[in-house]
Amino acid sequence: MTALEKVAGDVVLKFEPFVLHVLCQELQDAQLLHSVAVESGFRNSGITVGRGGKVMVAVRSTHCLEVPLSHKGRLMVSEEYIEFLIHIANQKMEENI
Repeated sequence: MTALEKVAGDVVLKFEPFVLHVLCQELQDAQLLHSVAVESGFRNSGITVGRGGKVMVAVRSTHCLEVPLSHKGRLMVSEEYIEFLIHIANQKMEENI
C-alpha cells in the first residue's frame, strides 16, 4: 500500500498463467501431448510448426488475472479489495504448482 501511494501513473496487478514449451520430434508426439494437456485442464494449449519443421507444444493454463489498481496516480480500489486480489492471485499460483 505504501508503494501505491507514491505512484504517479497507472498500476495493474497482473498474474500470468503457467506456460511450458515442449519441442517434439514428430507432429504425432505433439498431438498426443496437446491432447493430454487439454484433457488435464490446460485449455489454452496449442501446437506450432515452425519454418524449419520444428514442432512445439505450448502447454498453458487459463489462470490469468489482470486488474487496474490506480489511474494517473489515483488509487481506484480499496486496501480490502487489493488484499482480496492478492488472495486470488496466490490461489492461482497454487493451482499452477
